Amino acid sequence: MSRIGKLPITVPAGVSVDFDGEVVKVKGPKGELTQRIATRALEVKKEGATIELTRKNESKETKSMHGLYRMLIANMVQGVNEPFSKTLVVKGVGYKGSVVGNKLTMNIGFSHPVEIIAPQGIALTATDSQNNSFSITVTGISKELVGQTAASIRAKKPVEPYHHYGIRYSTETPVKKEGKTAGKK
Repeated sequence: MSRIGKLPITVPAGVSVDFDGEVVKVKGPKGELTQRIATRALEVKKEGATIELTRKNESKETKSMHGLYRMLIANMVQGVNEPFSKTLVVKGVGYKGSVVGNKLTMNIGFSHPVEIIAPQGIALTATDSQNNSFSITVTGISKELVGQTAASIRAKKPVEPYHHYGIRYSTETPVKKEGKTAGKK
């Protein structure tokens, strides 16, 4: 049995979960999310304030979907109750960023400003920090969309290993390379 798949999902007060054939709809105070699940392999049962997923057979494909769909539904339930967020740190001499509406504009060492438009359901905020750096916070109810947006922002200027200039996650610790040294003759 899947260790993740067999865990029940607790639905908090104020969140409703509906099943319509292969589609799971989760509605809460922060918004609404939908997800298609493989009902040919999994069975979803709702009892009171808990949801459980069980497998219809023991094939390899079904076993692989069991934990995946359980976590997708659990993330949806969590996201509509309390949004997910990721923080990125942008470090470099002269690097600047600002958010106007849903558009992030960054000057990160290129000859032109880099502009990123946030997808529907994502909120971006930029805050200035000290020491030639600033931070960007990506917030939304969909964990997948928050992660993808943060990754696409990070990909614009990866951290270089000598001075650590670039964009990184706040939880990431880049490894610093040693600079070149003069060799002995």
